[in-house]
Amino acid sequence: MSIASTLNNALSGLTAAARSTEVVSNNIANAMTEGYGRREIMLSSVAVAGQGAGVRIDGIQRIVDQTAIAGRRLAAGAEAHASVDAGFHAGLERVTGLPGDPGALGTLFAEFSATLAEAQSRPDDASRLAAVAGSADRLIGQFNLISTEIQTARMTADREIANQVREVNDTLARIADLNGQIRLLQGAGRDPSGLLDERQRLIDRVSEIIPIREVPREGGQVALYTPNGSALLDGRPAELGFTATGYIDPAMTIGSGALSGLTLNGRAVATAGDSAPLAGGSLAAQFSVRDEWAVTADAQIDALARDLIERFADPSVDPTLAPGAPGLFTDAGAALDPAEEPGLAGRLALNALVDPDQAGTHWRLRDGLGAAAPGPVGEAGLLIAMSDALAADRTPVTGDWATPGDAAGLAAAFLSDVSARQQSAEADQTHAAFLVEGYLRDERALGVDTDQEMQKLLLIEQAYAANARVMQTADDMIARLLEI
Repeated sequence: MSIASTLNNALSGLTAAARSTEVVSNNIANAMTEGYGRREIMLSSVAVAGQGAGVRIDGIQRIVDQTAIAGRRLAAGAEAHASVDAGFHAGLERVTGLPGDPGALGTLFAEFSATLAEAQSRPDDASRLAAVAGSADRLIGQFNLISTEIQTARMTADREIANQVREVNDTLARIADLNGQIRLLQGAGRDPSGLLDERQRLIDRVSEIIPIREVPREGGQVALYTPNGSALLDGRPAELGFTATGYIDPAMTIGSGALSGLTLNGRAVATAGDSAPLAGGSLAAQFSVRDEWAVTADAQIDALARDLIERFADPSVDPTLAPGAPGLFTDAGAALDPAEEPGLAGRLALNALVDPDQAGTHWRLRDGLGAAAPGPVGEAGLLIAMSDALAADRTPVTGDWATPGDAAGLAAAFLSDVSARQQSAEADQTHAAFLVEGYLRDERALGVDTDQEMQKLLLIEQAYAANARVMQTADDMIARLLEI
């Protein structure tokens, strides 16, 4: 082997060592970087006429576990869906209040019942009658608050849908652009690993909003499909369509056309149901909040409000009521209109006849809302009838109720349903989170191990020193020959 060949061999070794050092250094520096795939340098020997001629850099390989990544993405979509579900029902449980909590719906029913009992023992005591009116008003306020929170949740979901649709459209366009850049770099023989990292990060983000499957295409490109087969990206990115609604009232539903649905490339698509094209993920969950879970909760609390109105509007409870006149509890001051039930909990109000702030008087709680003048101050018949009405077992005319109950019992059943749904969603979220963590462990098994990378650096250092020594020796030989 000639001295020139020796120098070429050593120089190629130094070049490979330098490039290997760069790759290992990048691995260590990005060990905690999201979406980073470990790099390995691909080397091969070069032989010329049977003689060693050094080492050749064949390229940089990005090492990732695509099976683990695919599983993690589906699990992340399920976790995001369950998180939205649990968050909505936790908020509803919080505003409804747990048993015994001050201001909770059940607590306020118990308080109202207690003030009625106290007034029965002293119907002549104006302060006790005032306490009945005050507790009824606080109960009404809690119904109003629950209804308001439900509508707020629906409007928040509507805005979040618009934000996520915009994010998915923008991200799909960026992924399509990266596909083109990766194809060009691979075609030119250059390393596209940095772009592959960024593309993986973007796909991961989309997978939380809409669960997706990645399908490889030639030239390093990928196509993206939902688990149910809808194409989000295959050459050209798909476009989601949605129009946000500024204000949502209880009567507005997607079925009535008052709210926008979702479109995919201009065609309407479903987001609910196992076979829906875009089922799963946080986007579908936000639609469920707006169009299913909140609507169901709203119908249940409205049914409770209607049941409360009907209990006290019964002429057998208050014989002084004129036909069609509202009882103690009203629909914004008027009698109940069954055709206008949506949003009733938000309109629930105390009858002005017993509200001093509206020129009413508390004695009507004792003598009847339709009484022309105060009656005997010791008469507690109406107060007793009101207590009996509150404690009577009834099945609300509307809503979904498993069994009849008194007013407080129905409120407890409402809370129980909300809590059960929250616990179920939290269990789903926990299960999905465990799956995500399991897939992440599988990914990390092929990820950057800083201890191994440091060991590689030691080997690279030795190789660099050996090649440098060969070059030094060749240089000494050339210098010796020139002296001769």
